[in-house]
Amino acid sequence: MSVTRVRPPERSALRITDLVSYRLGRVAHLASRGAALRYRREFGVSLMEWRIVALLGGFAPMSLRDVAKEAGLDKGQASRAVSALHARGLVVRDVDSEDARLVSLGLTRAGKTLYRGLMRAAAERNDVLAAALTPAERASFDRALEKLARAAQALIRAEREKAMVAEEI
Repeated sequence: MSVTRVRPPERSALRITDLVSYRLGRVAHLASRGAALRYRREFGVSLMEWRIVALLGGFAPMSLRDVAKEAGLDKGQASRAVSALHARGLVVRDVDSEDARLVSLGLTRAGKTLYRGLMRAAAERNDVLAAALTPAERASFDRALEKLARAAQALIRAEREKAMVAEEI
């Protein structure tokens, strides 16, 4: 019995679908798309709104800037989504009494109820996705994700350093 080894494609034959970042993004997109459909159907919220409710439910109070950063949104997108959630009575804005520019966000009672329902649905979805892997595969996957995150952070640092050097020239 012979063993066939799979080799990575030659650089000249590399396609976008071979890239780790593309493949990760594709899986993330598929998982998010399914979540978006469920959260819209069951709770009447968009994926963007879900992220904001989930962040505020777990970490409030938060500033709009911090919500945007953690949700992976630009500040304008986050602001529009927070405004929509506020108009629906799900998010409360607390303006600092000494500096009106400082606003912290939290969930109303209705927002907290929504948060609990969303997190129940998210846990169910997570269980189904996690069940696709054996316990050993899940542990290996977690380690691989941590390594990939560190490598991606190192690439960001390197690009920022290169950009600063280029600005000096």
